[in-house]
Parts: sequence; structure tokens; C-alpha cells
Amino acid sequence: MNSEDSNTKKSFAEQQAARMKKLRELHRLRNEARTHNHQEVVAEDAKAKMPHNWEARKRRAEWILNDQKEREAAVEKGEDFDRLKLLNVTAVEADRLEKKKKKKNPDQGFSDFEAATFRQYNRLVKGMAPKDMERYEEQKEKYGDSFFASTSTIVQGSHQDRPEAVDNLVKSVENQIFKRNKYSRRRMHNDDADIDYINERNAKFNKKLDRFYGEHTAEIKQNLERGTAV
Repeated sequence: MNSEDSNTKKSFAEQQAARMKKLRELHRLRNEARTHNHQEVVAEDAKAKMPHNWEARKRRAEWILNDQKEREAAVEKGEDFDRLKLLNVTAVEADRLEKKKKKKNPDQGFSDFEAATFRQYNRLVKGMAPKDMERYEEQKEKYGDSFFASTSTIVQGSHQDRPEAVDNLVKSVENQIFKRNKYSRRRMHNDDADIDYINERNAKFNKKLDRFYGEHTAEIKQNLERGTAV
């Protein structure tokens, strides 16, 4: 075999090796793209199954955590945290917040039961800020995105409730029951009152009529009861 044939075979082998290397690289890129696409699909599906307010809840939880950290740092330095916060608020922003506060209706009502549940949730979590911030951070680091539970998150068996947390939950439920009983007490029936209604709704309607027109129709009502009405 002469040197020219040897060089030709060597060049062909090098080209073949280069093609195989390029082919393996293409296979690797294809597998990475396939894995990445699968992860994107799974993430998009999980996001679609989450409640529509999940991002807002997550941002609020992070804001509460940061606010608590800044407040503790200010207390350690002997500074007034509320005053420090006001120093970072511009006059324009303060004026806007004041106008918004004046226009805000304290009770906006609700359009459906989901909105009512969301209002109740926000009202309850305001008074249940984490007290042990170190444990809060450890759990947040441990569970990652699943720390903010959604409809697709399995929390059963992932952690063990502390007695203090159970006591806080019981106390919160008892407070809710107390407030509910306070504002939803049963009205006592007066056995001596005249029965001029056929059901509870009709009784309320008659009370409204009597409140507005009772003094004008008292004589007519008495004549009807005595049977002397013309």
C-alpha cells in the first residue's frame, strides 16, 4: 500500500469520526430539548391546576416574611420600624394611599362563594403570622415550591404538626365560633304578640310596614279587630 492510499484511508477515518461526534452531539441536544419540553409541559400543567390567586398568596407570604425580618432588625438596633418605612414613602405615594384609603369601602361584599372564601382566608391569615421564623425558613428551604401548597400538592405525611400550631388552630376556630354565635344569635319568639303573619318572611315584611305606616293605620287596624270598620 502506497502512502497516497494510506493518507486517503486516514482522512476518511477522520471524517467518519467527526461525523459520529457531530451525530452524538445532535442526539444529546435532542434529548436535552425533549427533557426541557417535558419539564415545561409538566410545569405549565401544574400552574394551570393551581388556584387563580396562588401567585398573590405567595407574594403576600414573602412580603410578610421580609417585613417581619426588617421589623426584627429594626428592633435589635433600637429603631422605630414604622417610622423607617414612612421615610421611604414619597409625598406622591403617600397622597395616593391616603386617597385610596378614603375611597375604600370597608365592606366590598362578594360576588360569589369563592370570593367570600378568599376574603375569609385573608382575614384569618393576618392574625396567624409565623412566630418561629427560623423554623419557617428551614421548612421553606426544605420543601421548596411545595411549601406554598396548591391543589396539586400532597402535604399528607410530609410534616408533623407541632402542639403549639395545633393549639393556635384550635384557638382560631374557637374565636370564629364565638364571633359567629355573637352575630347570628337566634331571635326569641314573643308568645304574647299578635300573630298576623303566615311565615317568617311575612313576619319581617309586616314589621317593616308597621315601622313606616303603623302610626297612620293604627285606628283602621283597631276598627277591623273590633268589627266596627265601615
